[in-house]
Amino acid sequence: MLLNLTRPLIVFDIESTGLDVARDRIIQLAYIKVWPDGSEERKSRLIYPGCAIPKEVTELTGISDDVVVDAPSFADVADELKKEFEGCDLAGYNSNHFDVPILSEEFFRAGIEFDFSKCKLIDAQSIFHKMEKRNLSAAYKFYCGREMESDFPPHRADSDVEATYRVLLGELEMYSAEQQTDESRRLENDMGKLAEFSRMSDNIDFAGRFVWKPMLDNHGNVMKDAAGNEMRQEVFNFGKHKGKVVAEVLQREPNFYAWMMNGDFPHDTKQVLTRIYMRTKYKK
Repeated sequence: MLLNLTRPLIVFDIESTGLDVARDRIIQLAYIKVWPDGSEERKSRLIYPGCAIPKEVTELTGISDDVVVDAPSFADVADELKKEFEGCDLAGYNSNHFDVPILSEEFFRAGIEFDFSKCKLIDAQSIFHKMEKRNLSAAYKFYCGREMESDFPPHRADSDVEATYRVLLGELEMYSAEQQTDESRRLENDMGKLAEFSRMSDNIDFAGRFVWKPMLDNHGNVMKDAAGNEMRQEVFNFGKHKGKVVAEVLQREPNFYAWMMNGDFPHDTKQVLTRIYMRTKYKK
């Protein structure tokens, strides 16, 4: 099945020194760039993380310090990656929760401005979990009819990205109108609708520290704008202020903004917080 694209789609996967998007570093990045005419371009590169690769990561991926010692750093390739990724939509497996956030952090550290809000973010894992509720290996067997371990070396970004691409194609095939009589189980071959379907619930930042909640009137009814759309506001999703409106907390406790900005939060979370803070500070 050909993807219905209006602009290029990059299906990508990352291997890293760990799972902390704010602290860990990328050691391999692989992707398939799919063009609207159906042509495909594959690239995989090792990246020197600037720190030791933990033993357990080497055991999983086969990527050791010796393997990446002569590889370029992320800063060395950041400009090239920005040019390659700009103007594209992005897809991956668990990418909305991990690959996109850690890539965002790496761009920030390299001093490169990359606006992910201009990309449609499609997460094949989210689609899989919503449709069938299960990991990449199970998804590959379910949608492709083969054992992933038989087709690819395990725990390598280039292997995982190939499998992810095939899973995404398999999902669109299985949930096409031709295959599904139940409309609730159909997926359209449209990147915008796939991005919306695989969206991370109501998260505002990648880490989910802030979420959208509907605005309620004094009677507890959901407020709507002039066009009849539900009105929403940013709410904390962690800590002592969980469930409270962010703007209201920042007005009452301006020092909380400084605490978060100086804390060990991802850059993306701090960017969202700053936008809310500045809007609150200069609100007339």
